[in-house]
Order: sequence, then structure tokens, then C-alpha cells
Amino acid sequence: MLYKSYLIEQNFSSLKSKIALFYGENTGLKKEFKDTIKFNNKNKEIIKFQQDQILKDENILFDEVNNNSLFGKEKLILIDNADDKILEILKEIGKDLDSVKIYIFSEILEKKSKMRNYFEKSTSFGIIPCYQDNETGLKKIINSKLKGYEGLTPYNVNLIFENCDLDRSKLLNEIQKIKIFFDKKKIETIDLQILLNIKSTDKFEYLKDEALAGNRIKTNKLLSQTIIESEKVMYYLNSINQRLDKLIEIYQSDKKNLVGIIDDLKPPIFWKDKPKVVEQAKKWTLEKTKKMREKTYNFEIYIKSNSIVNKDLLVKKLIIDMCELANA
Repeated sequence: MLYKSYLIEQNFSSLKSKIALFYGENTGLKKEFKDTIKFNNKNKEIIKFQQDQILKDENILFDEVNNNSLFGKEKLILIDNADDKILEILKEIGKDLDSVKIYIFSEILEKKSKMRNYFEKSTSFGIIPCYQDNETGLKKIINSKLKGYEGLTPYNVNLIFENCDLDRSKLLNEIQKIKIFFDKKKIETIDLQILLNIKSTDKFEYLKDEALAGNRIKTNKLLSQTIIESEKVMYYLNSINQRLDKLIEIYQSDKKNLVGIIDDLKPPIFWKDKPKVVEQAKKWTLEKTKKMREKTYNFEIYIKSNSIVNKDLLVKKLIIDMCELANA
């Protein structure tokens, strides 16, 4: 019998099969299911096997199924790293299974897998595919696990999501770190970046965004935490100029709806940057943006004509000037 994994996530008790197979590439989801099984059965004796142990001596599985627990508890059996080799043993066990439940965990099982096909067609055996998560699913997990946290903005949700590489296990570890670090349930973007160990080029992007938004406190804090590398000066400058050019393009548009203008820009603004671009567009004017663009032009000429200068300090001064002009 085939079960949908999201339904079992929502209500594990809806899994009625006494022998159930969890398979697929999503190790994080399988771990969650395993944790749920252990949590829901704390009063039972849980026996764990690797498939190889059973293949060497199948009697160890039959003995556990047929004999009462030494502790007078109900039994639950977990079998890891299973594949088609154990199918015949499971079919035999399933003929006369009373109170014991057996949960089996496998890696990817192809469509031609005998065990997968048998479990899918069986009315008494259950099978739960654990496919790879997508962006929507992982963001739902973030919002669910961190529900009630102040500062869980779409921007911060994106930071957490982008740091997990579509890996649920990594995401759950990051969420646990966030819960420990932000024990007062208030998430600060800058502290979140540090906690997630965002790389230096990404940190500069956040610094640039806060300066363009005129956020003095956040800009100053990020300036003290971001390493400005001299050899990346042109990268920093190009990043600032690209955003300034986008703002100029926005102000020169004939349209009146700001969000609509941003949505129509070519090349498009990356979706995660749109909230910041909206914030910045409300802070700047065409005149101020052109003035800042002139500053960056002069900065580039000065850098290229003076090889012996402290480039990192000059970049920081440019950032400060930009933040001040945003507030002018």
C-alpha cells in the first residue's frame, strides 16, 4: 500500500501497516520519520537491525518477533540499509505478525525493485517514498519550526533556505542552531549571517544592501564584521554600480507602480533581492542616485591610478558615504 509522505508527516498514526518501508534519497526526511517512531514508542522495546545481520542469520528476526520482551514491553523493530535481498524473509514474517511492528529503511529503490513493487501492491505492507525536497517544502519547514520567532522575514527565510543546499538534514541542523542561538526568539539578520557562516562576498552583498537602504546601525555593525579584501575591490564596485544602475532605470520608467517596474526590469532582479530593491527605491531619488554613481566613477579612477592605497578602507568609506547619501 502506497502512502504519501506528507500525509504521514502530518499524522503518523494514519500509517496502519504493521510492516512499513521508508525509501528514497531524502535522508533528512527518513531521519525525521525515525525520530517520530522513537518518540511515539518510548514505552516499547525498540530493537534495531542492519539488513546484513538478518541475512547472516534470519532466525534473529523471527526470534524477536515470536518471543516476548524480557522487559515485559511491546516490541518495535527497525531495520536499516534494506534492499531486495530481505524481501522473502519479510513476506514470511508478515504471514503471522501479531503485535510487533516493523519499520524498514532503504536508500533509493528503482521502479524495477522487487521489494518496492511488492510493498506498493500489498494491502498489508506499507511503503512511503521519501523523495528529495523542493524549495516550497523546505521553506514551509523553516516557517513551521521557527513559528513565533520575531524577525522571521522572507529575507531571513531565504538566507536559511539558501544555506541548506536542498538538504533537509542540513536544514534541520541549522534550525537547531538558530533555536539555541536566538533563545529569546528574536532573529537579527546580521547575527543570522554570522551564525550561518555566510561567505565574505555574500556578506558584502548584505552590507551593500543595508547601506543603500540607509540602515546606519546595521551598516556599521556589518562594516565591523565583513572582511573587505583588496583584490576584490572591482567586484565590490561593480556590485554597487549594478544596483545603482537598476535604481536609475527604475526612476526613469514611465510606469507608476514600483513593484510592477521592478518585475519588468531586464535582466530581471533576482527574486530574493526584490524586497531590498523596493526598500532602496523608496529611499533614493534619481538625483541622489546619479550623484552616488558619480562618486563610484571617481572612486574607480582613483583606485586604478593609485596602486599604493589602502583599498579596503576606501571601500568602507564609500559604503559609509552611500549610507549617508541615502538618508540625505
